[in-house]
Amino acid sequence: MRTVVITGANRGIGLELARLLDERGYRVIGVCRQSSPELNALGVDVEAGVDVTRAEGLVDLAERLRGNRIDLLVNNAGLLRPSSLDGIESELADWRAQFEVNSLGPVRVTSALRNHLNDGGKVVIITSRMGSIADNTSGGAYAYRMSKAAVNAAGVSLAHEFRDRGIAVGLLHPGYVKTGMTGNTGHVEAHEAAGMLVERIGELDMELSGSFRHANGEELPW
Repeated sequence: MRTVVITGANRGIGLELARLLDERGYRVIGVCRQSSPELNALGVDVEAGVDVTRAEGLVDLAERLRGNRIDLLVNNAGLLRPSSLDGIESELADWRAQFEVNSLGPVRVTSALRNHLNDGGKVVIITSRMGSIADNTSGGAYAYRMSKAAVNAAGVSLAHEFRDRGIAVGLLHPGYVKTGMTGNTGHVEAHEAAGMLVERIGELDMELSGSFRHANGEELPW
């Protein structure tokens, strides 16, 4: 049985990925700060109490998963808060929080679990097309855009880092999804986005490693 670890699995896209991959026969390990009734109801393994911004939690997670081999790591945990040029000083804590979760979080989780990854496995970062510089036609959302651009750069470096082990790294944009993070606005339901993401994960191989793609299969500009 293949094993997948999903961060931010207690709600939204992470929860729907956990549900769908469980249905497809994966052993699912849902990682989150606090579990939810919906995640518990899936009957998957839950590793709660893990904050991707805190080293002690990641060290503890790696220890708890000692002896487990991971075929797929999905770095899904994310944070979106308002940010503006006028408000940068008053909002600075929120800017930094988005970098901690969106940019550093996936790298820290991947680093903590890198020795658990099976050679030939996959690492996925759920990013956003808002991290694309070429695709930025409206401005705004400074911190979120910057944090996603940073994690996109990190994902390409991870692809190089893991190439000798045959581990493919994918940067996937789920679409504008109706979740709590977006205030339940958006164009796509979480379960629909998860379905498309699973298709893209299935396609991910060494040829596509380091690529930046939409859940619908479209290649996105950097």
